[in-house]
Amino acid sequence: MDLLLIMTYAALCITIFKVFKIPLNKWTVPTAVLGGVVLIGTLILLMNYNHPFTQIGNQVYSTTPIVSGVRGRVIEVPVQPNRPLKQGDILFTIDPIPYQAEVAKKQAQIKEASQGALGLESSLQEAIASKNRAIAERDKAKREFDRYQRGYDKGAFTEQQLDTRRQAYKAAESSVNVASARVDQARLALDSEIGGENTTVARLIEELRQAEFDLEQTIVRAPTDGFATQLALRPGVMAVPLPLAPVMTFVHTEDVFYTAAFRQNSLQRLEPGFEAEFVFRALPGKVFKGEVVEVLPAIGESQFQARGALLGTEALRTSGRVFVKLKITDDMTEYNLPLGTAVEVAVYSDKFSHVSIMRKVLIRMKSWQNYLYLDH
Repeated sequence: MDLLLIMTYAALCITIFKVFKIPLNKWTVPTAVLGGVVLIGTLILLMNYNHPFTQIGNQVYSTTPIVSGVRGRVIEVPVQPNRPLKQGDILFTIDPIPYQAEVAKKQAQIKEASQGALGLESSLQEAIASKNRAIAERDKAKREFDRYQRGYDKGAFTEQQLDTRRQAYKAAESSVNVASARVDQARLALDSEIGGENTTVARLIEELRQAEFDLEQTIVRAPTDGFATQLALRPGVMAVPLPLAPVMTFVHTEDVFYTAAFRQNSLQRLEPGFEAEFVFRALPGKVFKGEVVEVLPAIGESQFQARGALLGTEALRTSGRVFVKLKITDDMTEYNLPLGTAVEVAVYSDKFSHVSIMRKVLIRMKSWQNYLYLDH
C-alpha cells in the first residue's frame, strides 16, 4: 500500500514536470524527492497510526463435534451435507430398541413396586393382629402358670408340671416379642417415603427418568441453526459416547463476525464503534462498510500455563498482534461467500480524520488489485 502511494506521488511529479516544463537539474529533482519524502512520510505515519490497516483477517465461525449421548448402531442419517438446518432438526438416529426395552422394564418394575406399596398397609394390620394373638396367648399362658404355681405351693402339682407351664409362658412371651418386631418392621416400611413416594417406587421412578433420557438420546438433533459439512457418517456405524470419537462436525450459522489482527503500534486507535472498511480477495473492486465490535483483551502469543519447568527469556520475546472483532453493516446476502473467507480491514479512528481519505483511496486501489493473481 505504501508503494502505491509512492507511485502515485511519482506519477504526479512527472506530470507536473511535463506540463509545466520544469527542467531537471540538481535543484528541482532533489527538491521533488525531498518534498516527497517529507510529505509522503508524514502522511504515511499519520495514516498508519491513526487509521490502521491489516491484511490478516478472516470471517470466523464456531463448530461443534457431534458426539452421541448413548452407545448404539446408527440406523438413519437423514441430514444432507451443507444443507441449512434449524435447531432441533434430526442429524442421525441410533437403534432405539435396547433403550425402549429398558424403559418398558422400569415401567413394569414401578407398577410392581406400587402394588407392593399398597400392600404394606395390609401387612401392618396383619402384623398387629398377629401381635394381639400372641399377647392373648401369652396372657393365657401366664394365667395357667400362675394357677399351677398356687397349686404347687399347696402340693397339688409336681415341680415338673409347674416347669412345663413356666416354659410355655416363656415361649408365649417370646412370640409376643417377635410379633412386636414384625409390627415395627411393617410400620417402618409403610412410613418410609421420599417426597410422598415409597422409597422403592421413588428409586425406580428416577431410574425410569434416566432410561427415558437415554431413549431420547438415540435421536441426535442440531444444537443450533447451521449445517453439517464433510459428512461421512453412514447407517451401520457404531456411535459411542466418547469425546474423542465424534461422528460429524456441525457448523453454527449464528451472527457473522470477522476477526482481524492489527499491529500493536495502533492499539490506541482501535476502539469499539470505530468505522471500518472491508476488502475481500473474493470480491475484487468492492469495499464494504462495518464497525469495530470489540478489541480482544489478550494476546495469544504471550500466554503460558502451569508446568514443571520455569519460563525462560525466550517466552517473553513475543510480538503477537491484537485481535479485533468486527462486523459488516452492509448487506452481504447477494454474495456467495463461504465461512472463513479472508478479508483485509481498515479502521478509521476519530483522530486526524482528514487523513482517512488517503486510506479510503488506497484501500479501494487495493480492492481493484485483487483482480490480479500475484501468487507465486
